Amino acid sequence: MTLNATIARVTDRIRARSEGSRGTYLDRLAKAAKDGPARSHLACGNQAHAYAAMGADKDSLATGRAPNIGIVTAYNDMLSAHQPFETYPALIRAAARKAGATAQVAGGVPAMCDGVTQGQPGMELSLFSRDVIALAAGVAMSHNTFDAALYLGVCDKIVPGLIIAASTFGHVPTIFVPAGPMTSGLPNDEKAKVRNAYAAGQIGRDELMAAEMASYHGPGTCTFYGTANTNQMLMEFMGLHLPGASFVNPGTPLREALTTAAVERAAQITALGNDYRPVGEILDERAYVNGLVGLMATGGSTNLVLHLPAMARASGVILDLQDFADISEAVPLMAKVYPNGLADVNHFHAAGGLSYMIGQLLDAGLLHPDAKTVAGDGLSLYRQEPKLKDGKLQWEDGANATLNDKILRPATDPFQPTGGLKQLTGNLGRGVIKVSAVAPERHVIEAPARIFHDQDDVKAAFKRGEFTSDCVVVVRFQGPKANGMPELHSLTPTLSVLQERGLRVALVTDGRMSGASGKVPAAIHVSPEAATGGPLAKLRDGDIIRLDATAGTLTVLAPDFDSRAPIFADLSANEYGIGRELFAAFRANVGPAETGGAVVV
Repeated sequence: MTLNATIARVTDRIRARSEGSRGTYLDRLAKAAKDGPARSHLACGNQAHAYAAMGADKDSLATGRAPNIGIVTAYNDMLSAHQPFETYPALIRAAARKAGATAQVAGGVPAMCDGVTQGQPGMELSLFSRDVIALAAGVAMSHNTFDAALYLGVCDKIVPGLIIAASTFGHVPTIFVPAGPMTSGLPNDEKAKVRNAYAAGQIGRDELMAAEMASYHGPGTCTFYGTANTNQMLMEFMGLHLPGASFVNPGTPLREALTTAAVERAAQITALGNDYRPVGEILDERAYVNGLVGLMATGGSTNLVLHLPAMARASGVILDLQDFADISEAVPLMAKVYPNGLADVNHFHAAGGLSYMIGQLLDAGLLHPDAKTVAGDGLSLYRQEPKLKDGKLQWEDGANATLNDKILRPATDPFQPTGGLKQLTGNLGRGVIKVSAVAPERHVIEAPARIFHDQDDVKAAFKRGEFTSDCVVVVRFQGPKANGMPELHSLTPTLSVLQERGLRVALVTDGRMSGASGKVPAAIHVSPEAATGGPLAKLRDGDIIRLDATAGTLTVLAPDFDSRAPIFADLSANEYGIGRELFAAFRANVGPAETGGAVVV
């Protein structure tokens, strides 16, 4: 199938834009790789320290004949998605020995749960945790004793942070190892109804708690299609998971077999063998375009609009918001998974999942078929799905037809002809909106501004009954420099209730919304942010704002707007408490949202 003209044009544009940075990156990768496995160049004392606690594996490590696999793990049992990783190191070491290799936990990285910190001060550390994860993984890999690496991470900032680190050590072959989603609990739409009822004061906290506990109920990723599960999709579309690994539940024989297979494959693709696959070569412009296609086709999280530019830059690939917008226009929305539908990721997987979707997109010419992957050359390997037959893992052709067309549709008969992510530009700056779950009649909102500097003030105004007419709720001073760019997902029930009451409402912010948000039109990541004197800082209550997702514009209709001076808010309350003191240097040095809101890249 001929590559779609838009996909080809965007790829060429990214390649040309990245020519200098990508060339420099590949030169550095080649230099790091040319001397072969690093362990042979370490002093005996260096090696003795590295192997002292390795017991029976010491001889294999010291002689350098066996590949040594470094494990970087984001395990903790605060995150349900990461709790299964507790047992992975022992499994990986045993599988490595059987494969004629060794494995060591190189280090751990912090992993915070955004579900725990939503609406709390700790959320102001969330985006910066991505940079901390990259730094921590870099420290782990700096021991320079590894022929390959396995990265154990799933959730929101963890996978992007690990990708930045893996790219920095791009000469090391790398496989990402997931843990899978929890089994289905209380349906997500039922949970949302309970949240809205609580926000409206119709039920008590005891009923809300019961619903939340029934939804988030066991080990594994939360089952809605938020940032964590979008990450897993990306790792498959970008060729860093083994085919079909993303959405297999924890604690199952197939999950364990896939982890074992990842170890075996990692041992095969080191520089010691005949199929050397450095991760920096895999993470080229084709891989990132394939990831963008997957993001649009699945209706994935808007958080990846922040993460992908930062991830890509670590391997010398430069992405722009226009790339997201153009690819969104070319790629059909093929999936309906909550919040863009009633199904969860388990239902999506059962309907045919990623193998069906990748096959459809390849046949439509919307993916680069020649991309390199950890499984081999060519993305067609990811049309397959893993099966256990007589206890042995094998890959078979995936479904060639959807098994539930209410959840997953072919590229020729999608839910929507475009991916539903739009770039917004205008005199308020540059941002994005996800419209895949927004009703078409709400794609254009023109209404007076109600301006807030704190999400809690929005909720307080709601409880006082102040929202009685159409409005655009502006929550500013929420960008990276202001307070770390927290998610404002806890506003979703409040704004949803207003919408259900018949009001035309929208959100405009220089902050983030969770990947679980969707039905209320929200212009997010608006840049330049208010804290740098951006246009949002000039807004006044009552200004008429027009958010037009059809035309891709975000404008204020005030004739004196350009001549106004920006206001500057008192942000001192965001500088201390719950660890915020430690991140002053991050707030001072962070880049703008449109390039990823990053510090280390």
